[in-house]
Order: sequence, then structure tokens, then C-alpha cells
Amino acid sequence: MQSTDVANWLQANPKFFEEYADLVAEIFIPHPHGGRAIPIAERQILTLREKNKLIENKLGELLQFGEENDQIGDKVHKLSLGLLQARDLAGVLGTLHYHLQENFHIPHLAVRLWGGEADSTLSEFAPVGEAVLSLAQSLATPYCGPYVTDEVMGWLGESAPRLKSFAQVALKTEGVPFGILVLASEDPQRFYPEMGTLYLARIGELASSALGRCLD
Repeated sequence: MQSTDVANWLQANPKFFEEYADLVAEIFIPHPHGGRAIPIAERQILTLREKNKLIENKLGELLQFGEENDQIGDKVHKLSLGLLQARDLAGVLGTLHYHLQENFHIPHLAVRLWGGEADSTLSEFAPVGEAVLSLAQSLATPYCGPYVTDEVMGWLGESAPRLKSFAQVALKTEGVPFGILVLASEDPQRFYPEMGTLYLARIGELASSALGRCLD
């Protein structure tokens, strides 16, 4: 008889524990964390405690995630208010840079824009290559990972050699890209391929709306 046969029989005959309660109380099994033997009832209590601990840890993780999401949501809300209050293109760009660097603690970022009426005094309207235009067109969702083109790397100035992770977000109006937002960090895990991009996408939509309004 296999141990699984015994387990299946006991599950199918729960009255066994009522009829042989004294026998069950006399059965001792090894302690899970030591060499001594303990009654089955005590082992069951230990199992329940371990399960409760796992549940508590999982609940703690969920609460932590909830708090982190609340904090990010609050930052996105403040960014939204700032972009609504900005009255011109320079104001929108300044607001975007300020909130991303000061509130989201993203140390390096770059914006490039094309289409509409260009302002030659702003670096954001510097010409971009075909690779960037194609990338913006293909980005249905934000890209996160360790790679950007040499052209994009050049936008990030002297800090570029130290940067290890990047996020690239297409700026679009009615599905047509008119720019790209690039975020970068020295931390290789700040923007990694498997991370969620919901808030990045929302930031891109907010920036697209505010910038598109100024470019019309």
C-alpha cells in the first residue's frame, strides 16, 4: 500500500478520527524543525501557524503594493495639475522635467518633438533620425530595458556612459506620433523589461495631451 492510498482512504473515511481518537492522540511524528517527536495535533497546529504566517506575509506585500500605487497615483495627479496650469510650450516642458526629476526621482530624461510649428530655440526640436521616427511609430506601449540607439544616448549628455536602464514613451495625438519621451537611470533595475508600464503610459498620455495642445 502506498502512502497516497492511506491518505485517500482517510479522506474518504473522516469518521475514522472520531472512532479512534485515542489512537490518533498516541501517534507521534517528527517535529518539522527539530529531531524530537510531537503529537499529530501539535503538528497540525504548527502547520496552521505556518500557513497563517504565509498569508500574513502575502497580505503585507499587497498592502505595500497598494501604498506604493497610492504614492505613484498621487504623483501622477500632481503632474496632471501642473500640466493643466502650464500656459505655453516652455511651461509644459519645464513642468514635465520638474515633476519627473523631483517627484518621480528620475535623474535623466530627454524629449524630442517633430511636426507642428517648431521652436528653434528649444533643444526638444532638434532633428531626429529615421530610426527614432520608426521607433515612435512602433511603440504601442512604453519600452523598458537596457538598450537605446546611439542617437538617443547622445541626447542624455555627459551622463550617458553611466546609464544602465531606459524607458522610451511615444508621444502621440490621435495615434500619430509627434515626439518621444526618454527616461534613464544609472540603476539597471529602474526600468527593466518585465516591469509594469501602466503609469508610464499614463504619463505619456498626459504629456502628449499637454504638448499637443501647444503644438496645434
